[in-house]
Amino acid sequence: MALQLHVPTPPVTSTRSLYRAPRTLQNTHLGLRFRCFSIPVTIDPTVPRRSEHYEYQPTIWDYDFVESLESSFTGEIYTNRIAKLKGNVRLMLEKAVGSLAQLELIDVLERLGISYLFEEEIKRSINNIYSKKDKFLKDNLYATALTFRMLRQHGFQVQQDVFKVYMDETGGFKESICQDVKGMLSLYEAAHLVAGGEKILDEAISFTGKHLRDLKGNIDPNLAAQVSRSLELPYHWRMLRSEARWFMDIYEKDKNMSPSLLQLAKLDFNMVQATLQKDLRKMSRWWRNLGVATKLTFARDRLVESFLWSVGIAYEPQYARCREWLTKVMNFVLIIDDIYDVYGTLEELELFTDAVERWDHKSMNKLPYYMKVCFLALYNTTNEMAYEILKEQGWDILPYLTKSWANFIKAMLVEFKWYNTGYTPSLKEYLNNGWVSSSGSVFLVHAFFATSQKITSEVLEGLEKNNDLLYCASMMFRLSNDIATSSAELERGDVPSSIYCYMREANASEKDARNHIRGIIKDTWKRLNRTIFECPFDPAFVGMAVNLARTSLFIYQYGDGLGVEDSKSKAHILSLIVNPVEVEVNNAQFNI
Repeated sequence: MALQLHVPTPPVTSTRSLYRAPRTLQNTHLGLRFRCFSIPVTIDPTVPRRSEHYEYQPTIWDYDFVESLESSFTGEIYTNRIAKLKGNVRLMLEKAVGSLAQLELIDVLERLGISYLFEEEIKRSINNIYSKKDKFLKDNLYATALTFRMLRQHGFQVQQDVFKVYMDETGGFKESICQDVKGMLSLYEAAHLVAGGEKILDEAISFTGKHLRDLKGNIDPNLAAQVSRSLELPYHWRMLRSEARWFMDIYEKDKNMSPSLLQLAKLDFNMVQATLQKDLRKMSRWWRNLGVATKLTFARDRLVESFLWSVGIAYEPQYARCREWLTKVMNFVLIIDDIYDVYGTLEELELFTDAVERWDHKSMNKLPYYMKVCFLALYNTTNEMAYEILKEQGWDILPYLTKSWANFIKAMLVEFKWYNTGYTPSLKEYLNNGWVSSSGSVFLVHAFFATSQKITSEVLEGLEKNNDLLYCASMMFRLSNDIATSSAELERGDVPSSIYCYMREANASEKDARNHIRGIIKDTWKRLNRTIFECPFDPAFVGMAVNLARTSLFIYQYGDGLGVEDSKSKAHILSLIVNPVEVEVNNAQFNI
């Protein structure tokens, strides 16, 4: 017998409303069917709303377009070719003679985004190389820096002293290394694995950065392109999926390029893209059926950008559930952020905060209708996630998920109260709250449980106490967001950002404040790098936390990549999710 859910129609106080035909929804794990009648969303014209000053545009990625996404890179012809190419690359890994040749090959695999196909082989090689770490090629700056970077990326604590041989008696780097552009670039990239308190690495970044910017004369165009990209954003800070797409073009022009390796990278990119398109179609149907975007029209509707965010954190095919959960989380984060930033009144927001903290559906009785829509959607979605893990692993993760939401929403309320009272916090006070209001910890708590990693009391304690890994990744999220959106927020008189707080506190210009915040971003990266060596989490989850920081920089590098669907945002989605790369298989060209 179907359970009929009756929701009372709220009183009509305005003619501005939306209406949709009734539809039936099914709760898959409880076996309940709900007959949901769409209710007009009413707006009381007597209540002042800040949304009157905001104009978020409708999404440019409509449902029909997303539904039309379907790749031809599926089927036996491609899986067979991939299997053969993987066999070729395994032979390359086995035959690579010496640490440098092995590391160069592993570096290319990682940059091309296909290292996940060879996890065991790479792990074995890196462990062997680390056991010989005293045999650094000290007469080869490029090799020394590459070894240092690769070992640190894989969690090994290599000491900065390996670079002393390239320094003079004054403690600076020798001017002679300026003749070695490839070596300088390698050192510049390696030094960004700095973990704090490492003066040699800080000096390396300063020295190589200056000389790479001043390069003159004839330089190999491929190398020049890599230098330019690194000076814009070092490799360690870049979003992996975007890097893979870019590096294919660089590698294709490399004189030492392996055709098998390049073809594997291109085919795998397209086949993974087919998986991503399938995931996105699923998410689009979920979002449309949920109906929140059509009810809360003042908020951002950014499903495709939210999905791209999840791809930045975990693009590998085996993490489909992680992408699903993170896409859902980001959609709710945007809706809730707009409720607190542009729509809700203080009284309404206090009621909503209390309802989320209690996590009791009875608490929503006091909420206005638009908040009931958001709360019940969040409540049902989160409970369903927790039910999945309870079925599969026997762990009740609901307290961890709900606590992450409650902390985020309480931090949002603090920021609203600052705005409402005209209070400008100190930069320290702002950041102590801002890393939580960034929602980064919400993402990472959900990512941890979505990836079937081993659950232990130690890691649960780390999640609950907000281990430095979560803190630093979330802080990167906050600061990169502020850098991108602060100018618009200053114009609107919006909630204080880190830049505005520093401007007021230090009587600084916006330019000086931006430079100060960029300095904090660099310091946060150092702390995050050190955390990689010291946290209790599995390497896969550590990688996702670092990827959150990388994706934050990627999304906000050229502006507000979530709020504004501009040409850069559109180009990212087209190149990573929509358009495949051109690839040849057995001399037959495929550009589907």
